[in-house]
Order: sequence, then C-alpha cells, then structure tokens
Amino acid sequence: MEAPPVGTMERWAWDYVRADTLAAKLAPPPRPTAWESAPPARDVRAGRPAELTPIERPPKTPRPGALVDPAKRAQLVHTFFHHELQAAELMLWALLAFPDAPRPFRQGLTHIALDEVRHMALYAEHLERLGFALGDFGVRDWFWERVPTVQGPAEFVALLGIGFEGANLDHSARFAQLFRNVGDVEGAEIQELVGREEEPHVRFAIHWFQKLAGDLEWERWRRHLPAPLTPIVMRGKPLEREARRRVGMRDPFLDALESFRP
Repeated sequence: MEAPPVGTMERWAWDYVRADTLAAKLAPPPRPTAWESAPPARDVRAGRPAELTPIERPPKTPRPGALVDPAKRAQLVHTFFHHELQAAELMLWALLAFPDAPRPFRQGLTHIALDEVRHMALYAEHLERLGFALGDFGVRDWFWERVPTVQGPAEFVALLGIGFEGANLDHSARFAQLFRNVGDVEGAEIQELVGREEEPHVRFAIHWFQKLAGDLEWERWRRHLPAPLTPIVMRGKPLEREARRRVGMRDPFLDALESFRP
C-alpha cells in the first residue's frame, strides 16, 4: 500500500494508525485541513509500541471484591487504555477504508478518535497513580481482530459505534460504581466521564446508521453485524437504559438487546 500524500487528513490518519510509539499514540499532531481522493486502504493495520506486549487471551476480569487491590484495578485500567487505543485507531482505519463515505461522516470519525486519545491519557495517568505503567500488563487486539471484517460504513457504525461503544455505556457505569465502592474516587470519576463522552459517539453511530441503512430496528441492526459476532458481547449488566435512550435507542430495541440469548 502506498501512503497518502503528506499534509492530508488521510496521511494524518495513516500515520496515527501505523505509529509504533506510545508518544505518537498519546499525542498525535494537529489535524490538517486538506483531504485527498484516494483508493480504499482496508489493509492498513495498527503499529504497536514495543511496551505493549501481545497476549493470546485477555486476563479474566477481576471479581468486584478483588478491586480493593490496586494491582487488580491497574489491570483493568490498562485494559481500558488499550480499548480506547484500538477505538481511536479503528475510527481512523474507517476513514481510510471507506474513502467514498460522506465527508461529514469521515470528519466525525476524527473527532471521535481524538476523544479516545484523551481518554487514553486519563487512563495512563491513573495507571501511574496506582503505581503501574503502560506495558505492565499484556494486551490483545480483540477489536482489531473483528472490526475490519465489516463491509462498509453502515456495518462499521453498527458494530463499533452501536455495538461496542453502546456496551461501554453499560460497562463504564458498572465499573465506576465498583471503583467507588473500594474508595478509588479518581478511577470512578474517569469512568463516569468516559461514559458521558461515549454518548455522543453512540449518537453519531445511530445517526449514520439511520442515514445509510434505515431506522435502528433490532433485526436490521443484527443483519449489519459481521458473523460470527452476536449482540451478547455488545451489552453490559445491567443495561444502562436511560443512557441508551438518551442516544436514541428505543425500548423495543433495548428489550430485544437485554433478552437476547445466542
């Protein structure tokens, strides 16, 4: 693959995805304003900083009672950091993969990517407060293994935005409470902030799904998920119904999501 021209938004996205240092992942340069007509770059893949050691299987999520141990909370925070990193990269992957998508859609992806970068910094700082550093735990590119299988922008927002980021509305609320229960107020506040800022991301995904595929209805959404993925990995317990309603999910959709069994 040939890199896009220097000074274009496409090259900025390309460079971020392929960057292989933590400094580049945490502090991308300012976005350019120029856009370039370019062929799809679906095969671009993420560079990985040497500090981030890949593992075949993610560690088990610590039990709530175990979170009194700062090391267990740090393990979770490190995982959250890596989730945000993959989300930032995949937003910019989609910008490169779907050059014919509407310009406002592609511009929106850059805004969301930078939100994810800011969340990464919050997690990195909290990891240090807990006495750990980036790279102290292994990572798995679970989202990278799945999201690039989508066939177009509608499938992309169905999976990453409505599916995975929608689930983060549930997860962030749950983990905020768990962190608060063990006295980690700063960790809880980060989770609450991330949850609030995920709402516009999910709203963006629903908006574009509706423009590209039609109303957000349960069966229509499921048809846009790449096999073998199912909604079972796109929800938390409990479902944050109020947050999901705020972003545009209606009760019949939420009922189906909550009751879904593989």
